[in-house]
Amino acid sequence: MSDSYHFDTRAIHAGQEPDPTTGAIMTPIYQTSTYVQSAPAEHRGYEYSRTDNPTRTALQALLADLEGGRFALAFASGMAAIDTVMRLLQPGDHTIVASDVYGGTFRLFEKVLARYGLTFTYVDITDPAEVEVAVRPRTRMVWLETPTNPLLALADIGEINRRIRHTGQEILIAVDNTFASPCLQQPLALGADIVVHSTTKYLGGHSDIVGGAVEHDDEANYERLKFLQNAVGAIPGPFDCWLTLRGIKTLHLRMERHSENALRIARFLADHPAIEEVYYPGLESHPQHDLAKRQMRAFGGMISVVLRGGERAARAFVSRTRIFALAESLGGVESLIEHPHSMTHASTADSEIAVPPGLVRLSVGVEHVEDLIADLDQALGSLP
Repeated sequence: MSDSYHFDTRAIHAGQEPDPTTGAIMTPIYQTSTYVQSAPAEHRGYEYSRTDNPTRTALQALLADLEGGRFALAFASGMAAIDTVMRLLQPGDHTIVASDVYGGTFRLFEKVLARYGLTFTYVDITDPAEVEVAVRPRTRMVWLETPTNPLLALADIGEINRRIRHTGQEILIAVDNTFASPCLQQPLALGADIVVHSTTKYLGGHSDIVGGAVEHDDEANYERLKFLQNAVGAIPGPFDCWLTLRGIKTLHLRMERHSENALRIARFLADHPAIEEVYYPGLESHPQHDLAKRQMRAFGGMISVVLRGGERAARAFVSRTRIFALAESLGGVESLIEHPHSMTHASTADSEIAVPPGLVRLSVGVEHVEDLIADLDQALGSLP
């Protein structure tokens, strides 16, 4: 859609024309595996649903529009999206990675891709100078999360882009934008080459699908990634695409409420005697609060805290909430709580980027904030 339309309008309409056959306002679920051809290799743009499906086409057009990119591709999961992006590299290529990275990403990089000759260096991405210093002759990618999972650190995408371009090497900057969503942050506009999402999270928004996406501007990379999407086949089904389309229609409304609730809760937790530290970019105490204000439209719905009582207190805390459900994942309308050290980031436990065992991650939902605060207060109050 035209850039003259606001994000809210594009989230509802971009890539989604009324069905030409019936006039249906909603994109149909094209629940088909194959398409009739008028003659060999003569078809109407679709031949097999691993290659393309009209419901997936609509989702990809919407995702590209919302990220401000020319191209988008949808995948069966966020990890499938990340794995496909990494297939742009060759054995021996080097990637600089945020030292506070999602456990599943670390597992893919170190337990799978490293076996095939890719190498990785983990650095503090809050300091663009550290990223620049880590560049090697075979560096081909910088992998960022911003905010990171789970310590909510921010990467200055624009400054990292400036420093990386200054090296004179051809290095792709990839940003996992899952925590912010395109509603709050658009990395392509800040200098990133590739944006990745787990659409399972805020984009879907209702904890009822698993999916991933890649957005970018470069046509050559698009052709390569499109080839890989078809060749590897890690694609979402049409119903999952339809559910994601439906979820995105309320993304702007949900992100506003997620962010409002999270800021209230972060301030409550910052003053609680059982909490040693709160990680939330919306707090003035966050070391990158000013960067968050420049780079993001709001601060999002994710909070991490460290309990004064360490791991024992953290495990007790996550087991005593009533509204906050103890579960992995994030970004749904319902509030979730988890212990990363033993759950989502268990794969990093014995590594240099291990998550503190006393850390708890909260995905703040869209329930009434007073109920959420009361739930956390009772759970913290019952700690030994």
